[in-house]
Amino acid sequence: MTLAQTRTTIPEEARREGLLAVVIARAVRWAAVTAGVVVRWARAVQGVVTPLGWSVVGGAVVALVVGYALGWVEFIAIGWGLVVLVAAASVWLVGRGASTIELVLPTPRVVVGEQAEARLIAANPGRRRFGGVQLEVPVGQQVIERVLPGLPRGGAVDEQFRIPTERRGIVRVGPARTVRADPIGLMRREIVWSQVVELHVHPRTVAIEALSTGFIRDLEGSPTRDLTASDIAFHALREYVPGDDRRFIHWKSSAKTGTFMVRQFEETRRSRLMVLLDLEPGAYTDDDEFELAVSTAASVGARAIRDARTVSFVVSGSGRARATRGSAVRELPTVSRDRLLDALCVVEREDEALMLPDVARSAAEGLPGVSLAFLVTGTARGIAPLRAAASRLPAGIEAIAVRCSPEGQASTRTIAGLTVFGIGYLEDLRALFARSASIA
Repeated sequence: MTLAQTRTTIPEEARREGLLAVVIARAVRWAAVTAGVVVRWARAVQGVVTPLGWSVVGGAVVALVVGYALGWVEFIAIGWGLVVLVAAASVWLVGRGASTIELVLPTPRVVVGEQAEARLIAANPGRRRFGGVQLEVPVGQQVIERVLPGLPRGGAVDEQFRIPTERRGIVRVGPARTVRADPIGLMRREIVWSQVVELHVHPRTVAIEALSTGFIRDLEGSPTRDLTASDIAFHALREYVPGDDRRFIHWKSSAKTGTFMVRQFEETRRSRLMVLLDLEPGAYTDDDEFELAVSTAASVGARAIRDARTVSFVVSGSGRARATRGSAVRELPTVSRDRLLDALCVVEREDEALMLPDVARSAAEGLPGVSLAFLVTGTARGIAPLRAAASRLPAGIEAIAVRCSPEGQASTRTIAGLTVFGIGYLEDLRALFARSASIA
């Protein structure tokens, strides 16, 4: 707005609202704009000045005020010396260090203990050279520091660094930020370049035999690789053997070959497998025992997903959920193996987890059609609670309990219809399933 326009608009507004009201309104608007600018600058300054820097600035102000007020030259010299020191520290904030910095995870999912790396790609597509700068990347609870060298025009730096994967979980990596700070520590300027990326550290799993027990034969089910003499999914023809049903003789093929030929079918089955992981802290003697239980449950769930079975993976709910009329169990996603293992990355023991028998009963009530249930727990969980949990399942459901004891002896026993596996190593699970008469 020009001065002439202001002169013409003010009288018009003044005639309608009064000159004083117009002046006050415009003063308020100008004050709001000025306050916004001051606030932005204050935030910018507050973001770069360290607590030590504020102490030096405060010392400079006090020294100058006292020096000039009392005429003390020493205080004046100290005050201006501190001002020069702050000004010199501000020079270190100049520059960016790069034009683009990208943080990339080549593999977003790894198994616990496997090597994982992240890539930092810094580039300078501009026309001027960028000087060196310190680079920081938070990795979990740690901060990895690197020195980014000077980048000439069109230059780029591609650097890799390792990510710790000793513990199952989700490791947050980033954001990548450049840091400019003076040697004394008065000023510190951070520029964030990338987003936070997450590395899923999956529990270790082992390949086990196909889970063929607990199936319910059903004509509306899915065809399997198991062959039978009577079903609806045709597979092939074979020669007749005594005892075959003559209704399934294929007469045209028999006439061509001169030998009786009968139809062979693929058996269709339908079932729902449930894997229940006990999260009560009292069920485990230490962390290693719980990690072995997580890996065991993950191996069974992953195999069921691979076999295209209908599987429900549930963990213990909390007493707080029941108090609020919530579910006593929590179901993890099983749409794919990766989704299940992603969810298991953050599963931990819960102090308010319900007892295993209550969890088994709630899971059976909320998951109809279950024909096989795996109860995975630790050695601190006695046989009596396992039998109680199995008794809470509806009739017709086959229950298999797996007790995990690191470096323990592998064992198999059946107690009142409940099969109990004891494993000391994850590989024992494969051997037990292969030897068990109930798991084909």
